[in-house]
Amino acid sequence: MTSQGVGAVQKASADSLLPAQPSAQLQPSEAGNTLAGLFVKRINGTTEQYRRSQNAAQQRLDALGSPHTGTTLHVEGALQLAPRPFLPPDEEGYARLKRLDTSLRMIEAAFPEVGTDAEICRLTCTMLEGAWRSRALGTPRQEEPATACACPLCRRLPTPPARTLGDYSWRQSAGRPLTVKAWPYRRELDSVLTAGWIWVRQLNDLERDLGLRHRFEDDILVFHEYKRVIDTIDTTHVTQLVEGRLAESFSTNSARALVCGLYAAHKRSVDEHWLQQHHAGSVTLPQTNPLSQSTYSALQMLDCLFWHVSPDTELWQEEHLAALLLCRVIDDMADVRVDSLTGEISNFWLADLPTHTKALYAACTIALIKYGCMPEAHEPMWNTWLMSSTIVWMGLTGRHALWFDGITEGLPPAEDCPLCDLQPNPCTGILTHGTTLTIGPRPTAPALSSRTAELSALCRAQFPRTWALFDAELHAFEALHGPWQGNTDSTWEILRRTYVAAVEASMDAPSPDRARQVQQDAGAVGSEKFYTLYDPQTGREDTALLSYMFGCAHPHFIWNATGHQPTTVTGDWLDG
Repeated sequence: MTSQGVGAVQKASADSLLPAQPSAQLQPSEAGNTLAGLFVKRINGTTEQYRRSQNAAQQRLDALGSPHTGTTLHVEGALQLAPRPFLPPDEEGYARLKRLDTSLRMIEAAFPEVGTDAEICRLTCTMLEGAWRSRALGTPRQEEPATACACPLCRRLPTPPARTLGDYSWRQSAGRPLTVKAWPYRRELDSVLTAGWIWVRQLNDLERDLGLRHRFEDDILVFHEYKRVIDTIDTTHVTQLVEGRLAESFSTNSARALVCGLYAAHKRSVDEHWLQQHHAGSVTLPQTNPLSQSTYSALQMLDCLFWHVSPDTELWQEEHLAALLLCRVIDDMADVRVDSLTGEISNFWLADLPTHTKALYAACTIALIKYGCMPEAHEPMWNTWLMSSTIVWMGLTGRHALWFDGITEGLPPAEDCPLCDLQPNPCTGILTHGTTLTIGPRPTAPALSSRTAELSALCRAQFPRTWALFDAELHAFEALHGPWQGNTDSTWEILRRTYVAAVEASMDAPSPDRARQVQQDAGAVGSEKFYTLYDPQTGREDTALLSYMFGCAHPHFIWNATGHQPTTVTGDWLDG
């Protein structure tokens, strides 16, 4: 079936779920229930091919002496939970929704294939308006103490270092310029930020080229979610695009790009409206916000559902949506304190969830990164490199606080570490029926392959006190991945200036300056070496190893960035 045909079927099915009155007129709570129902109806369950790949991966690990048994922790399906009720939008909120609806109807009339996308946008923006007003005018909740739960994960939650807005002056939307340009003929695509999206496509397209690798002229990359571009996205601009370029050379992703661009512009507008009210003293925004587990998941899905281009056959596949949500979670984990300072509404770690639930979701990201290191994970679906590339991109841009906020005083013990012992898991049912994490003895390769042994030898010679830990993690990685065939020189240069440097800093006396140096040099080595990840021979191998070391290897710098320490909302640099 063509993409247009799939879109038409999607729209026809979605229409049966829509309310009698226009969704733009729904109250936020009704919009939340309708949106959750739309997602649940639309999502496709796990395929038989995916089950076979999962079983094959588990059998390979079992052969290394790691039976799939141990402590289990269940994560509820987010969309099965009732969304929290919100206050209705104010007059300005309804006006924003009306302007949004006008543009969406224009797109729907020209391109009915994206009717479902447009309806999700309407419902999501209605929820967003209600969430902001409820945050500004509702009763602030009390943060649940982190000591309330004695599960293996909550016992290991870190104590975050205190941060101020000034600590994040390095944080830039556009990322650092690439030393070796990915697309030198397109200046607006000339940054690590955009190169990350292009890179994911190349990783996916090496075997099954779906024609998406070079086709960002007609998709969401035209509509960066950043203020320098969003200010130009208005009804006039949308009209020009609908009547001009898109009508001449149409693709479903072109119209989806328009919908997502309108959502990004609306989100920016409502964020800035309430922050301006806060700074003017008209309202007082609390550090917390009223997002429940279900509401957060639904709000975040549009934020990433069409940013990461996938074939229509995979768009609503449960495995694909789980990866999208957890990629956003991992982004929020690393951005938590700067987002709390700037007042970001959609940050997961400010949402109204128990600490235990947040810990479960953080553990899900680690389990999914581990799963993405396994070759079996990349066979059933086209868009399977998203999580692996996300964590590597975060570690190499210098934009995220992966190293800066992840370095805590002293190294925790590796023995009996529940995070090290998390079993790989695709977390498929995280939106629907739920998923179960397993903590058990992790597998380890009996011996390193030749190239991985070279990395171990380099570490032993240059960083002897980190070598034992580094070597153990390489053995754990190869148990998941099999023999590694990557680029030893460039991978070691990256690892010694990121993961190894952060481990060394953790062993030394606490030093915010040292942490900042590691974080800034991570951005520098990303600029220098990012192009090596595009190599069709070794790029996937390098990406897999770097994703493991950045996201799974002890001392788990991703996990160390999960702490949230509320302070005053002072910033206005929204950098979603």
